Amino acid sequence: MAIGTLFVVSAPSGAGKTTLVKLLLERDAQVQHSISYTTRAPRPGEQNGREYHFIDIPIFVAMRDRGEFLEWAEVHGNFYGTSRVWLEQRMNAGQDMLLEIDWQGAQQVREMFPAAVSIFILPPSVGELEKRLRGRGQDSEEVIQRRVAAALGEMRHVDEFDFAIINNNLQEALEDLCAAVRASRLRFAPQAARHPEVFRFLDIQH
Repeated sequence: MAIGTLFVVSAPSGAGKTTLVKLLLERDAQVQHSISYTTRAPRPGEQNGREYHFIDIPIFVAMRDRGEFLEWAEVHGNFYGTSRVWLEQRMNAGQDMLLEIDWQGAQQVREMFPAAVSIFILPPSVGELEKRLRGRGQDSEEVIQRRVAAALGEMRHVDEFDFAIINNNLQEALEDLCAAVRASRLRFAPQAARHPEVFRFLDIQH
């Protein structure tokens, strides 16, 4: 099995996932953010290999047809995908990897990586979610209500995940996220893969 662990983090818009993941990556150097492939053009300030791997459509389609993507989707005419090959290479080298992905993508990932650790981040209430979305000052009331309805649909899949973190207080939610990551590393299979010398004398066959 791979030495590294794959973490899958999902959340509805407004739950605070992006902030929590950023803080986790700053605190835990053993976790690396997975970089997706996309056919859209880079935005100002984005760099190839940092935000995304930017490729053209023929290359993306060829990679998809070779089965190289763990999951992929078309969004507003652009393709996005996660490289299974790249993830496996990083994890086999002992690197923990983290994917930010929606619940549907998480289902696809679990099919290919059953040992993946899935984490869902929730807002404390629908009212708080609406407040956060309004606080961004970016969307009309109609768009906000549409986002809230979509978020409710997403949150109904929380029971498919290994961990559920309620982001009521950012610092507490961060501690919970870090605890989930640390606890996942202490499962037998990851420990045995990372420290075979400790378990070798027990003559346990897996």
